[in-house]
Amino acid sequence: MNKKLFLLLGAVFFFIQFIFFSYLVHRDVFMGIDFNTTVRFQDKISHRFDESFSVLSEVGKFEVSLIVLVVIFLVSRKFLAGFIGLILFAVFHLIELYGKFFVNHLPPPEFLLRTKHLVDFPQFHIRSENSYPSGHAGRTIFISAILIVLIWQNKRINRNIKIVLILLVFMYDAAMLVSRVYLGEHWLSDVIGGTILGLSLGLLTGVFLAGKEKKIKPLTGFKIPKFKIEIKKVE
Repeated sequence: MNKKLFLLLGAVFFFIQFIFFSYLVHRDVFMGIDFNTTVRFQDKISHRFDESFSVLSEVGKFEVSLIVLVVIFLVSRKFLAGFIGLILFAVFHLIELYGKFFVNHLPPPEFLLRTKHLVDFPQFHIRSENSYPSGHAGRTIFISAILIVLIWQNKRINRNIKIVLILLVFMYDAAMLVSRVYLGEHWLSDVIGGTILGLSLGLLTGVFLAGKEKKIKPLTGFKIPKFKIEIKKVE
């Protein structure tokens, strides 16, 4: 299957899943699972990780994510895809705001909150009663999807190194997503919703990042030119 078509179909599939999942969240289908997951995470993970996970809260903010995204597009020299990616990044936040205003899903109660704010950006802070979907989860997966597409299609990077880099991206993603639930910032359903939406828009950006595959012509019918050598006697 064509690489661009594969990414486009993936983007459409996950966006449809996001819409369906958002409806289930609005109907409070995951209320019990959300609460039990948060309690279990906080019981199993030591308070010693509060500050480490709180650092991820700062790294995953809108301002930092935007800078990282711009740097990625400048370094990769994908200017057209970068322009489209920034538009989709803005679309993500519009959908996020729509969800937090219209999907009836309150955040975890204050007694579950463990975040330690190290840096604050009050001018960009948006307060809302509802917490669905998670902006941190969505931004992280959006950027990660773009990174993975760029890494995988880069012909200058060894295949084994590509696998290692992608595994590092997955590890970072896992830490970020777990931190949202553990710190009591979001419910599990918030994180899943943000992840699906970020993946959908990240794959859509990948459509414009994916390069055309060069077709290698087979050597069948290849003829070696014949050379005729003549020796003339010089008088």
